[in-house]
Amino acid sequence: MTENERNGSLQILNKYEGNPILAPDKNLEWGCLVATNPGAWYDEEREEFILLYRAAGDDADHLIRIAIATSKDGFNFTRQGGPIFEPDPGAWDYGAMEDPRVVKFGEHYFITYAAVTYPPGRYWEREDMGRQAPDTAAEAPVLLRLNQTRTGLAITRDFKTAIRLGPISDQTLDDRNVIIFPEKVGGKFVTLHRPMQWVGKEYGTDMPAIWIAFSDDLLQNKELHLLAKAEYEWEQKIGGSAPPIKTEHGWFTLYHAVGPDSIYRVGAMMLDLENPAVVTHRTPEPILVPSESYEMEGFYKGICFPCGNVVKDGVLYVYYGGADQYVGVATADFVQLQNALLNHPV
Repeated sequence: MTENERNGSLQILNKYEGNPILAPDKNLEWGCLVATNPGAWYDEEREEFILLYRAAGDDADHLIRIAIATSKDGFNFTRQGGPIFEPDPGAWDYGAMEDPRVVKFGEHYFITYAAVTYPPGRYWEREDMGRQAPDTAAEAPVLLRLNQTRTGLAITRDFKTAIRLGPISDQTLDDRNVIIFPEKVGGKFVTLHRPMQWVGKEYGTDMPAIWIAFSDDLLQNKELHLLAKAEYEWEQKIGGSAPPIKTEHGWFTLYHAVGPDSIYRVGAMMLDLENPAVVTHRTPEPILVPSESYEMEGFYKGICFPCGNVVKDGVLYVYYGGADQYVGVATADFVQLQNALLNHPV
């Protein structure tokens, strides 16, 4: 991380001085170790910010759940009861339900979440930081043999009870960052993906990249198209972050980039309004960089990882995970941020 990154002209997302806004709670067995990577929604009727966040306790398996917290001002959040998604032994997503993203169609909220079948264990204590899998038959599907991450889809009306519909991604791929656009485009659902295995000349990218798909049904097999790959020195592996936001200029889209130094930074791009498979603008520098203790000291050192963004009264609220353990928020005048992005056509 350079001093230029800390004070770069594009870094106009301002971190809340009261961060972290959520931290592990030692009084919660299911949430005493981790509170991070939140999806977000603003309920205009109730005038309430809603966060769905990754929660975990201090157990050897490191089972991961999704819990809820709410706020009236977007900064001071209160946890609401226990987890809304609990590990279900024998289910395809038993090992982890994490990193939720939230959109709404009609009366239902659609939630995508990353999931593995076997609990990851205390991955931060392993040299490779990998998600462990038990011994499995050689004939078993690759997702079991490697304990690959898939993305699941759930729907709910009230964030109290939900229907888990199963994987929304190809079950042979490690595809943990599937994000749904908040409305159809050209009569199609639009989703962002990050298939880890799709690397090499035949895929047009040397590192895992962001892909896009259009479909009639969210659970159908999708044809993926390469959307964006690493372009700058602070990027290596990139993936989607929060659901895109529709603006007059296009679809404002945050993404995360893991650099050669393994630091997670955040950039932004604008996608064409009528054809979001086209990137029209992209920030050449990160707009959010880990620098604070809650971003640099945790189970993964050096992470800003957004899963949720909300616009209220012209202010963009970006909710992000820090160091795989905490929740932070950063804000910006949304028009100013768009204007900064529009200075960088591709």
